[in-house]
Amino acid sequence: MAGLANAAPVIIKRKKIIKGGHHGGAWKVAYADFVTAMMAFFLLMWLISATTEQQRKGLADYFNPAVPLTRQSGGGDGIMGGDNPRSEDVSANVGRGATNMTPMEQRQAKGQTGVDDAGGELSRQELEALQEEMLAQTGDSAMRELLLRHVVTRITDEGLIIEIFDLEDAPLFAGETATPTEVTGKLAEIMVEVFSLVRNHVAVSGHTRAYPIVMRENPVWDLSIARAQAMRILLMSKGLSGERLQRVTGFADRRPALRNTMASRNNRLEVILLRK
Repeated sequence: MAGLANAAPVIIKRKKIIKGGHHGGAWKVAYADFVTAMMAFFLLMWLISATTEQQRKGLADYFNPAVPLTRQSGGGDGIMGGDNPRSEDVSANVGRGATNMTPMEQRQAKGQTGVDDAGGELSRQELEALQEEMLAQTGDSAMRELLLRHVVTRITDEGLIIEIFDLEDAPLFAGETATPTEVTGKLAEIMVEVFSLVRNHVAVSGHTRAYPIVMRENPVWDLSIARAQAMRILLMSKGLSGERLQRVTGFADRRPALRNTMASRNNRLEVILLRK
C-alpha cells in the first residue's frame, strides 16, 4: 500500500478530432486564385480601352486564322502567309485555292486592296478599308496636313460619307460663288483615286451657311446646287465615270453642321460612296 501511495499520478489527455482535417491555409489558396483572376480581368479591360477596333480585330484574327487547313486548299507559309486574309495571292477557299487566274465564282478573294470591286454591297470592313485609303492618299506630310483639315469621314448605313468643308483661311470655293479652289480640285482627285478601287455609285450633296434674312434674294438653294454640280464636274474631270453618279442634290442651309447656322463651317460638300 505504501508503494501505491508513492506512485506518480496518471494524466489522461483527450483530443478533440475535427472531421475534414486542418483548414488553416485553405483560404490562402482561394485568395491567391481570386487575386490572379482579378489581375487578368483588369488587364483585359485595360487592353480593350487602350487599343483600337482594328488592333482588336488583328488580335482576334491572330488567334483565329482564316487559312483553311485542308489537303485541297492553297495558302501561304504559316499563319496568314505573311499577308492579309483578303489577298488574292494567298487566301484560299475550302476545296479550291483562289488565285488571280482561277478565282472562286461564289467566294472570290478580294485582292490586295481588301475591298470588293464587283459593284455589290460593301461591308463595313470594306468601307473602313476605303476610309483608311482616303486618309492615306494625301501625298507628302505637308500637303496631307493641309488637306486633312478640310475632311471628315464617317460610315453610315448609306455608305462612306466624305465631308469636305470651308475653313476661315481656306475656302473650298471662291467667295460666294461655285468656282472651286485648288484645294477642292486636289480633294476631288484623291476621292476619284479611292473610288476607283470599287464600282459602287456615288452621290454628291451641297450645303451652305445661312444668310441674313434681310437679304432681298437668298442664294442658299441656288448656291448649294451649283456647288454640288461643280463637284460633280470635278469628279468626272478627274476620271470618275458619269454612269456611277447616282444623284446630285442641294440642301441649302437646312442641315447645318454647327448650331451657329451662319458659321463658314456649314459651307460643305458631302460625297457619298453608296454601299449598294
